[in-house]
Amino acid sequence: MAFPIQRLRRLRQHEAFRRMIRETSLAPSDFIYPMFVVEGRDRREEIASMPGQFRLSVDLLVKETCEVAALGIPAIILFGIPDRKDDRGSSGFDPNGIVQRAVKAVKDQVQGLMVVTDVCIDEYTDHGHCGIVKDGRILNDETLDCLRAMARTHAQAGADMVAPSDMMDGRVAAIRAELDQAGFPELPIMAYAAKFASCFYAPFRDAAFSSPQFGDRQSYQMDPANRREALREIALDVEEGADIIMVKPALPYLDIVAAARAQMSLPVAAYQVSGEYSMIKAAAKAGWLDESRAMMESLLSIKRAGADLILTYFAKDAARLLR
Repeated sequence: MAFPIQRLRRLRQHEAFRRMIRETSLAPSDFIYPMFVVEGRDRREEIASMPGQFRLSVDLLVKETCEVAALGIPAIILFGIPDRKDDRGSSGFDPNGIVQRAVKAVKDQVQGLMVVTDVCIDEYTDHGHCGIVKDGRILNDETLDCLRAMARTHAQAGADMVAPSDMMDGRVAAIRAELDQAGFPELPIMAYAAKFASCFYAPFRDAAFSSPQFGDRQSYQMDPANRREALREIALDVEEGADIIMVKPALPYLDIVAAARAQMSLPVAAYQVSGEYSMIKAAAKAGWLDESRAMMESLLSIKRAGADLILTYFAKDAARLLR
């Protein structure tokens, strides 16, 4: 029997051939870099569970965003860590809050960098939940008032896009209506449309001091077992006015990313979350894998699954390798 005519290794023999037929590629323009901002001045605190990531005061955040922009990364997403918390997360929608001031500073001082803001009250509540709590229950509709106010103050501060991550029902429609009424009909919404109740958020909660003080978030974040429900959530957010939909986390949910890409025509984002980042960092520190290769392979897999945008703490490191 003759050897098969098809030899797929023919086009793997030389690097030039491999580059020519490569199906998926990464660029710095694919990334959004998450950053944590805190009160104070000249304040830079490394996050123990996220090596290489820091809580930064506004002045130092502005300096770092200059580097982000120089690397060709088009956008950051901001997470605020306030000095004051209460049961409604009111510092999160204070017009002079930490994120609002950070947005103004970056937009004033860094040309060309887009600023996205996370819209959720968990970082600002004393109980650590993403909604208002009454008798141990998370109240959906009452929370929407907080989210509307937060999105409006972010827009007034100069945010280029808002990203609700709370997983309350109806929040995209509520925020869209609020922004339109406040004079921001052109401001886009990137909805955390399929946000799963994941253990991979643990380092972020350490970074933002936002762990729930009782219970968990399974009554509002999604069951990791549910694919069809994720697609329903995504479709509802699109119907309510989302401009970009996001799947979070990324790597454990690449099937959801791929399904969203197949069914939706609008841009799809995926969040390579803190736990995904920290696992690679820890394994590399132990000498169990090559950090740069693991980083790039993981990012490539997210892009290959169909993500147009990747939120990742590796954004700066990856951008340097891609230049």
